[in-house]
Amino acid sequence: MKNKNALIILTGATIGLFGALLVKLGNPGNMGYCIACFIRDISGAVGLHRAANVQYIRPEIIGLGLGAFVASLTAKEFRVREGSAPLIRFVLGAFMMIGALVFLGCPLRGILRLAGGDLNALVGLLGFVAGVAFGTQFLKWGFNLGRAYPSKFQAGGYVLPLILIGLLLLLLFKPVFNVQAGGPVFFSTAPPGSLHAPVLISLAAGLMGGALAQRTRLCLSGGFRDFFLVKDVYLLKGYGLIFLVALILNIIFGQFKPGFLNQPIAHTNFLWNFLGLFLVGLCAVLLGGCPLRQLILAGEGDGDAGMAVLGMVAGAALAHNFMLASSPAGPTLYGQVAVILGLIVAVVVGLVYREV
Repeated sequence: MKNKNALIILTGATIGLFGALLVKLGNPGNMGYCIACFIRDISGAVGLHRAANVQYIRPEIIGLGLGAFVASLTAKEFRVREGSAPLIRFVLGAFMMIGALVFLGCPLRGILRLAGGDLNALVGLLGFVAGVAFGTQFLKWGFNLGRAYPSKFQAGGYVLPLILIGLLLLLLFKPVFNVQAGGPVFFSTAPPGSLHAPVLISLAAGLMGGALAQRTRLCLSGGFRDFFLVKDVYLLKGYGLIFLVALILNIIFGQFKPGFLNQPIAHTNFLWNFLGLFLVGLCAVLLGGCPLRQLILAGEGDGDAGMAVLGMVAGAALAHNFMLASSPAGPTLYGQVAVILGLIVAVVVGLVYREV
């Protein structure tokens, strides 16, 4: 038990450290890590959307997935499994991403935004907790998307690591196939996509964070779910350390600016900050993990989580191609409609997939 607590404390402290340090070294404000924003940037970098200011292959995502992959192999926990409601998971993953981009960040970035003084994040995180609490009721009513079964073929578990290695090669070599049109990889020349820490440091931060998150099962929705169900605070300790360490370092680095106004890559619409992360929390419970947890699970061979991650990639592309994502000016009408639609879909899924 002491080793378990020490590991979750180390994990939280490490992610909190990089959460502040990566901003100091060049990442966008209050965005040392953000699963939603970084997947959004990657989807733009490979041409799935053409929002020119959010296109960059973020090494942190590559590192998180590969770190989880290596850690699971080392601990003999790499298990290829799949087979549970893949299309539902894809759709929930897409809506989870849309909710995050209406808020402008995943739950992990919500913690880091709050550690940077952004009080809008507190509103969003309250929505996230409410969404998890609501989703937990479906678990009590017998919700179950079905179990994943071990696969006879191990090759499927290596697809995500190979994709991540491919993305790393594209980042390093920046190939251009069409001189006039550019691409196949696009890089922003304006913020926030143009803002990034050095590649090797970002990759190292991802690898360390991914390995530690895999060993501890770090998950914010899982932390609140466990608290609501059995009063277990193990996972919440990790996020408490993320917040505390990032807060201290942000103060030291001069990055702590408390308030609601003029926060980096944030808006002040309380309702849609709340509802955006409410949708994320609800979808995360139904999927069995927050955006970070889905990426880590996919790295250790979980095909169901892999479908959720693919849904998140599709959701990121849709969010910008259909003007669903918010901006510092606030949420769009289309984004508001998408969140309401996502809530309806998630509730229907929660009601239909019950073992009665």
